[in-house]
Amino acid sequence: MLIRYFEAPSAERTMWQHDWEPIENISVNLQKAVICSEDQNFVKHNGFDIKAIEKAIQNNKKGKRIRGASTISQQTAKNVFLWPGRNWLRKGLEVYFTFLIETIWSKERILEVYLNSIEMGNGVYGAEAAANYWFKKSASQLSANEAAAIAAILPNPMQYRANPASAYIQSRKAWITRQMNYYGPLELNPTAEKKK
Repeated sequence: MLIRYFEAPSAERTMWQHDWEPIENISVNLQKAVICSEDQNFVKHNGFDIKAIEKAIQNNKKGKRIRGASTISQQTAKNVFLWPGRNWLRKGLEVYFTFLIETIWSKERILEVYLNSIEMGNGVYGAEAAANYWFKKSASQLSANEAAAIAAILPNPMQYRANPASAYIQSRKAWITRQMNYYGPLELNPTAEKKK
């Protein structure tokens, strides 16, 4: 947040908006929307999606638009513990912190921290601030369409708008909504459910 604040020209600096909410106060719609748009294997992997990494490497070798393969766990590690950038030192530390949070935190906790720390609009951080900013409601009340609209802007929240949405964001939103329908019920700790 501080880095973003000081990156902006002084005339455009505004104080960021952020309100921490426990996962129980964040709509399951938003939880599913970010998983479906950012990391559909989130509940299955140990912090790194090897198949997505391999696909990104192949895609990037072809000289196409750079494609990332960061999981929600990696993005959480970067947002909470590190600085933005693409150098090898930061990537190495990201691997370390991703391994650490996957070892210590549950998937539910990782998603909670992710949803409370990511930028979801210019200077808008976390689910509660985003729900208020884009739709004038709390994060617990987001519909599937509203949640998909917020998830649709995550590749570049400083450039894209969740509401009103451009044609590009509308098409991303429609794709995310379809993925949410295919995904089924959200089980963040499937092994814990089986033990009950």
